[in-house]
Amino acid sequence: MMRADAIARILRIIGDHESFLITSHARPDGDAIGSALGLMHLIEPMGKRVTVAFADRIPTMYRCLPGIERIVPDLPTEILDVGILLECDSIERTGFDHIDTAMIVNIDHHQSGRSFADFNWIDPTACAVGSMIYQLAVASGEEITAEMAGCLYAALLTDTGSFTFACTDASTFGVAEHLLERGADSTGIAQSIYFSHPESKVRLLGIALSNLEVDGEVAWTYVTLDDMERTNAIVEDCEGIVNYLISILGVRAAVFLRELPTGNRFRLNLRSKGAVDVAEVAERFGGGGHRNASGCTIEGPITHAAPVLVNELHLACRSACATLLA
Repeated sequence: MMRADAIARILRIIGDHESFLITSHARPDGDAIGSALGLMHLIEPMGKRVTVAFADRIPTMYRCLPGIERIVPDLPTEILDVGILLECDSIERTGFDHIDTAMIVNIDHHQSGRSFADFNWIDPTACAVGSMIYQLAVASGEEITAEMAGCLYAALLTDTGSFTFACTDASTFGVAEHLLERGADSTGIAQSIYFSHPESKVRLLGIALSNLEVDGEVAWTYVTLDDMERTNAIVEDCEGIVNYLISILGVRAAVFLRELPTGNRFRLNLRSKGAVDVAEVAERFGGGGHRNASGCTIEGPITHAAPVLVNELHLACRSACATLLA
């Protein structure tokens, strides 16, 4: 379906219904949270009832976003008209056991996105779901308020890696410019997201960097449950660690492994540069995401998991080189 047709269909769905649930994936990031709140700021002025719910805790760095206090941890007891799921490839990805709404709309920009809902708008060319909500807002003719602009700017900023990922193009900066013109507080948002780290996060980062291994074009590191406990770290303190690895000169693929409390398993954050496709690697382990930023879960122990991942990432690097030379 063409983008314009998808947008028109979603706007009709919004116009035809009165109550909405907005949610996104478990362990929410800036795009999930910013897009959900941005969509809330778009729909509510139309006279609609909106509930924004997330199954997992909202990281402290996003507490600056306008409307953040509206996010609740539980689903409403009543059956709402429409559930809008952002960045999810299934209902289970939300972290909720079920979504009891009369209709489900799926809006996603991952190349691993799946059409599981009553209506699906999946656009892998979009740099963030926040940019898709922005397109929806523009097409609606509704005012883009400073509150909406701030939320969507945060979504854009974080999911493009501060405008450094390959998905960033001229149109990305055009959207960012318009959001700043509409009142997004770029300085305040950046300060909250990038310069407000708790001590536990910095201490955990130190441990992760001490565990760093570099094997040619591939870098990897890990933290254990014991590391998390010793530093009083929580899951959100792990966000961004993998970016230090991919920043190393000569490294084209990187993985950060976090030990999970349930069994001998590790949650993986994968990053890459250029044509190296880590989404394909993640999909082989039941995960997914973008070409240059993906995630999945793998069985431990670390002595088994790390070599498997390093080998897969080397294969991805070689595949990218072969494609460029073909």
